[in-house]
Amino acid sequence: MYTVLSKEKEGMIMGRTKEFDLEQVLHKAMLVFWEKGYEATSIPDLVKAMGISRSSMYETFVDKETLYVQAFKHYKRVWEKKRTLLRQATSVKEGVRQYFEMHIAGAYDEAYPKGCLVTNTIVSADSPHQEFHQLTRESLNELERLFYELLQKGQQSGEISPDKDIKVLATLLLHLNHGINVMARSTSDRKAAEDMIAAVIEML
Repeated sequence: MYTVLSKEKEGMIMGRTKEFDLEQVLHKAMLVFWEKGYEATSIPDLVKAMGISRSSMYETFVDKETLYVQAFKHYKRVWEKKRTLLRQATSVKEGVRQYFEMHIAGAYDEAYPKGCLVTNTIVSADSPHQEFHQLTRESLNELERLFYELLQKGQQSGEISPDKDIKVLATLLLHLNHGINVMARSTSDRKAAEDMIAAVIEML
């Protein structure tokens, strides 16, 4: 049975007094993992980017694996606002449009590595750690469920035709989400992604 982060490790992280801002340090670690992937990221890479000593890193995060899990969770917190748009949307098409507007803006934002941490982890598949694969699966399943629930509301309100297979549409939107992340890593043509989403929204 797998545990993403043991209670012992969780307690070790939460129980210490920090001389630095934990979220800021996690954000910096997140960017390194996002750019390089788990396996290619070294401890010196992390220490340099985070601006803390090696001993502080180990004292706070125990090991590289635990730090990655915490950085992944930080990533989800940073982009939780996208998923909130889906939860709170009263119109399917408007909710999907707003979600993908924010998603595309983030994927092509020069302040961040291209794509997204989740997609990059899936595409690179460079980590043997089952915990990481479980984290990505949970993230994918949650996003697909949010798309499905919004489409379901649309059918109930009459915005979406009852003959539409919303399970298939939810899966389509999920894969478009990650397809855009892959596109952002290979091309700077943001308009192509925007046009693609506009066409999909028209067919809903």
